[in-house]
Amino acid sequence: MAIPTPKLLKINWCSSRSIASSDVYRVYDILYTSFCTMTECPKVDEVDDPVEVTESPDLPIWVRITENDSLVTKTPEDDFMLPSVSYWMENYKREEPKVYDKVTVGNKGESDTKKITKVLTKHFESVESVVRALNDCNIAPSESLVAQMLKRFDNNWKSAYGVFTWAESCLGSKFSPDMYDLLVDCLGKSKKFDLMRQVVKHMVQIGDDYVTVNTIAKVIRRLAKAGLHEAAIDEFRGIEQFGVKRDLLALNILVDALAKEKNVERANDVFVEFKDEIPPNSHTFNSLIHGWAKARDIGKIQATMEEMKKHGICPDVVSYTSLIEAYCSEKDFRKVDQVLEEMQQKGCPPNIITYTIIMHARGKSKEIDEALKVYEKIKSDNCVLDASFFSSLIHILSKAGRLKDAREVFDEMPDQGVKRDTHTFNTMITSVCEHTQEEDALKLLHEMEKCGVKPNFDTYAPLLKMCLKLKRMKVVSFLLNHMLDNNVSVGLGTYSLLVRGLCKNGKLKHACLFLEDAVMRGFVPYDTMFKLLETELEKEGMIEEKKRIQELKLIRPAEENMTPT
Repeated sequence: MAIPTPKLLKINWCSSRSIASSDVYRVYDILYTSFCTMTECPKVDEVDDPVEVTESPDLPIWVRITENDSLVTKTPEDDFMLPSVSYWMENYKREEPKVYDKVTVGNKGESDTKKITKVLTKHFESVESVVRALNDCNIAPSESLVAQMLKRFDNNWKSAYGVFTWAESCLGSKFSPDMYDLLVDCLGKSKKFDLMRQVVKHMVQIGDDYVTVNTIAKVIRRLAKAGLHEAAIDEFRGIEQFGVKRDLLALNILVDALAKEKNVERANDVFVEFKDEIPPNSHTFNSLIHGWAKARDIGKIQATMEEMKKHGICPDVVSYTSLIEAYCSEKDFRKVDQVLEEMQQKGCPPNIITYTIIMHARGKSKEIDEALKVYEKIKSDNCVLDASFFSSLIHILSKAGRLKDAREVFDEMPDQGVKRDTHTFNTMITSVCEHTQEEDALKLLHEMEKCGVKPNFDTYAPLLKMCLKLKRMKVVSFLLNHMLDNNVSVGLGTYSLLVRGLCKNGKLKHACLFLEDAVMRGFVPYDTMFKLLETELEKEGMIEEKKRIQELKLIRPAEENMTPT
């Protein structure tokens, strides 16, 4: 049985002059083609405005530029690149397998990855149109290739769902449960909850071992993250219809998801309802305690710790660390010291996570000397340092204006026996970007690549902000393509960052095109993005462009499947 195909809202883009206008369809490489070896720039003939556009297979906005010089004007800053990093950027090998991808992507996969990425970055109105395009690309799908595409396009549900459907039909067999879990998570991330549920039901029909607690965990967490807390609880209640036991592991997933999404009250209700049927463990209580800590409710933390003892479970280092975190949020460091003393007395000494939270809170309160004293305390207690601790220390030093010291800490990590991870690199990159040290920031990204450390959205966000501020449009284009190559999906957060940054540096026509591209890709931009752009356009007397943005706002796609049935 094939995976059900969703009914899609068909939009007549020609109801907006901005969408159907020949200006937009001539756009090919808005941010310079120098680094866009993935695509070839199409020649566009002069044509009248189309009557109806049912599919727009245009390339992403960052790999297109208008032929009309009056639409986008270059400035000297746009083409500028620092000499020290220009060689790396000019000779960057797109689609070269990264250290963390070499297990799944071989030589043949490189070529196929490039081809399929080129297809999936186009505009598609429906999943069927994605499948048709992939049928014409002469690629033999594999599970590893599709897994990479699901990660790369996890912000573009049509492309992700389309490549999955296409690959299964080509192979004539079903993918593994892990692949289906990736698809479920992708659909949940895009808030396509009805479709997500259909896929889970289809998994049940495939075999008894396809839906696991890991599948349900993805469903529950995506619903909770979307604020659909009651729906998440209902999924737990009906979990057995999918062949998954309603046990302690599943309960802990639900309690943790609700507590993390700032609804610890409802998490506690679930705990009370099921505690007799499913006896809790330390993880259950610690999830609740952490939720109350985030809510800064000391009383509830203490009450939960007492309840914990009644169930014969002693509060552990995780429990006390959450209590300390709550006191740190209130900047009550006298109470923090008292809890530390109590932990020692009860034979539950603090760990590196406890100390990192305290040090970070001291630094945030601008008590730098006290924060560094925590570092000395850690060394005297022989705690094993980890990457999270160093990331916090780097952040504290940077915020205190001690960027040189922060960099020394970063550089000395390998000598301390601690491997620098994604978060550590992100912290250092953010720090140098905040100080507008463009060369160091880009060199760090290059170093990250050479070390085989996988970047994420938080790696690129500060780099994009800095380059937009400096009007380095050529570098922005490079960064966006670098994101794609590293399977970091370009989502609404990226578009928001770009529109805001372009508005701030006066590149309003670029901003208009990016906002338009976001809508054409099925995203629903924040109202603040429209408001900011409309305000800036009005200031500059760009009345026609403002009218186009207002028309675009009116024809935005409806948010489908936001409410579960």
